[in-house]
Amino acid sequence: MVIEVRPASTFEDVRAVLGPKSPTANVCWCLSYRIPSKLNKELRGPARGEYVSELCGKQPPPGVLAYDGDDPVGWAAVAPRSATSFARNRKIPHVDDLPVWSLWCIRVRPGHRKQGISHALITGAIAFARANDAPALEAYPLDNGTARVDLTMAYPGLRKNFERAGFTHTADTTSVLAGHPRILMRLDLR
Repeated sequence: MVIEVRPASTFEDVRAVLGPKSPTANVCWCLSYRIPSKLNKELRGPARGEYVSELCGKQPPPGVLAYDGDDPVGWAAVAPRSATSFARNRKIPHVDDLPVWSLWCIRVRPGHRKQGISHALITGAIAFARANDAPALEAYPLDNGTARVDLTMAYPGLRKNFERAGFTHTADTTSVLAGHPRILMRLDLR
């Protein structure tokens, strides 16, 4: 299997990875950290997908997709930190004033897991951030050690996967998800 990672500019492909089975369902659509809390609460059902559709038409698109042939099999949310709630997050610190980008969600479709797709998504997100002149890329993964993580709560990624991609532990945070601390990891792209 050869996985190709491309910018998420085709909404139907994003829908295949992030969208609900029922169009009226209130799923995340990876908007929770992207938009202000008030707007996130106001957008309901199909309006959430419509918002993501608009993002797919903008430059840069809202992230990257992994493809197995023509089949979209994974997603990574990546954007300038200033355009996310991480710009104002009190639990995840800013270590300096560098206009970094954030990588905060990795999702692999059921039936495609444990095939290296999350690694390809991290690598693709790095290339995407670099192509958009990001000076550095930050991630906020779980520092779970050898403990198992529930798949629904593993969306920020795991420390070991970011270490494999060259990220380094930059700061501790006060954020905890599913009982695991989150850390700030960074990769310099300059």
